[in-house]
Amino acid sequence: MHKINVAVDGHSSCGKSTIAKALAKKLSYFYVDSGAMYRAVTLFALQHKLIDEIEVNQEELLLMLSKIKIHFEMVKGVQHAFLNDVDVEKEIRSLNVSDHVSQVAKIKEVRAFLVKQQKKLGEEKGVVMDGRDIGTVVFPGAEVKFFVTANLDVRAQRRFNEMKSKGFNDVSLADIKRNLEERDFVDSHREVSPLIRASDAILLDTSHMSQEEQLAFAY
Repeated sequence: MHKINVAVDGHSSCGKSTIAKALAKKLSYFYVDSGAMYRAVTLFALQHKLIDEIEVNQEELLLMLSKIKIHFEMVKGVQHAFLNDVDVEKEIRSLNVSDHVSQVAKIKEVRAFLVKQQKKLGEEKGVVMDGRDIGTVVFPGAEVKFFVTANLDVRAQRRFNEMKSKGFNDVSLADIKRNLEERDFVDSHREVSPLIRASDAILLDTSHMSQEEQLAFAY
């Protein structure tokens, strides 16, 4: 069967990763969480004290980009992100990384560094990739594109439940909602590759849909 690429863009915690993973499994395609790549770079910057409460030390971070290696592996049936051969799947989902990832993701050199890798992953087709600029920048020629969204309160509750299930017990619903609002604004207003719906992307509002309904819609 002829393989295609599928781009899944949308807001944080709207369910795009869940849809993309399920769709990739259904199609026997390779799933790529592009957001995990930006989170991994953010974690690297935090580990090397290149981020303070106000800004990112862009000059130092760009000098160190060549030291960042990111890949994905299946761990007990779940795809994990690895940073320099270390499994960082849990660390990159922390609220501390979430609070700073938009600052890092808006740096054009960081985006160019990761987009180059993402484009390479899709050269052979058969990829479902989710993110914020997949249908507009990474795979503008993707045969199928979705733009996923959901009500802010629904998204905050979903992220809260997800983080609790992963052992992050020191987070509050209010902090998560604030984080989502800030990320929505930064991601939608950044100069380079802003979060926008591609003109040919299918809109999917998951506010009142079960995971089964979302997959049925996408498939």
